[in-house]
Amino acid sequence: MNQHLVEVLVIGAGPSGCVSAAFLQDRGIKVRVVEKNVFPRFVIGESLLPRCMDHFEEVGLLDGLNAFGFEKKFGARFIKGDKVCEFDFSKKHTKGWDWTWQVPRADFDKVLVDGLVKKGVEVSFGHEVVDVVIHENGDSETTIKDENGTPYLIKAKYIIDSSGYGRVLPRLLHLDKPSVLPNHSSIFTHVVDVNRPEGREGTLITFDVIETEVWLWVIPFSDGRTSIGYVGPTEFLESFEGSNSEKLRHLLQLSNYYCDRFKGVDFLFEPVLIKNYSKSVKQLYGKGFVLTGNSAEFLDPVFSSGVTFATESALLGAKLIAKVLDGQAVDWEKDYSDYIKEGVSVFSSYVREWYSGNLQTLFFHQPENPEVKRQICSVLAGYVWDRTNPFVTKHNRLIRTVAHFIDLEKQKRER
Repeated sequence: MNQHLVEVLVIGAGPSGCVSAAFLQDRGIKVRVVEKNVFPRFVIGESLLPRCMDHFEEVGLLDGLNAFGFEKKFGARFIKGDKVCEFDFSKKHTKGWDWTWQVPRADFDKVLVDGLVKKGVEVSFGHEVVDVVIHENGDSETTIKDENGTPYLIKAKYIIDSSGYGRVLPRLLHLDKPSVLPNHSSIFTHVVDVNRPEGREGTLITFDVIETEVWLWVIPFSDGRTSIGYVGPTEFLESFEGSNSEKLRHLLQLSNYYCDRFKGVDFLFEPVLIKNYSKSVKQLYGKGFVLTGNSAEFLDPVFSSGVTFATESALLGAKLIAKVLDGQAVDWEKDYSDYIKEGVSVFSSYVREWYSGNLQTLFFHQPENPEVKRQICSVLAGYVWDRTNPFVTKHNRLIRTVAHFIDLEKQKRER
């Protein structure tokens, strides 16, 4: 069996893998990326957050993305019946990027990996990891099958698992554990948005809340396509009979705001149904490996946090590995696991309180509290490690407290 020797093996060529590999390559560390799929390929996770722009800029991948012309995302709109709440990323508590993109991931990931290849990184497409052995000293031997099914071996000092939904190391090393979040599922597709309105309305990413736990996403792209998808309790989505196309067409009728816009529009592919999508792991790192992005944790699509967590963890993991390879001491528990879990904990609270209805109470309350909205907007922009923001530091109780206060005030007015 052929053998290859690298310092770092990166599994997966999505945003997480590209960010980590780009950082390592720029520091002269020998890195190899293996990717099971052939690009371009479809994947979900099409709405980004401003925080991830910092990551693309730091590793030198931003210029290529800027040149492509993706739809710019300046905020997000939430609708519930006749109530509307809009967040503007330029009006947030934390300093940082005021915009990001809405992207067809097939195009976006291809641009990223093209930028990675230009840096000189070797990327192998159609290559599948089938076995991993990690020795006591952290050195690893990874068995991979190429596009012809021929196995070969990569020996590495470190493995970065950026395999996303493939969750390679969690599967092979038995690291998966149940998520504490409720069982929700999603069904989605793309359409040619022939009825898209002109101007700003046609570009807005929108979350249309049908019921407290059921909502529709609408993500317009710059090429005229739009991503549409429903999220809800698994048993709710399973209650609709027929094919996935029939299920989604029925669900679209539930949206008063978007029913006419998408009535009769052709689906570009048979809608995909993902059940019980929230995932978790027993640990985020181990001797000789680190988990990044969706290969570690996946929360919920409601606040579009997936790509941002992927790139945040990828960049941090790569920085810490570079330190180790340079002979510096690293406290992986404190410097990586605790840090990532802190951000995951913040977004987990927002997901739980969204589905409890408390966060929706804050979103749609009138009159708005501008300072509260600025602080929440920072979280929605991905700045969940800013400890000057009380909606970060007190995330586990502040949402409930404010929602309870709003309910009490409402009851007083109704007496």
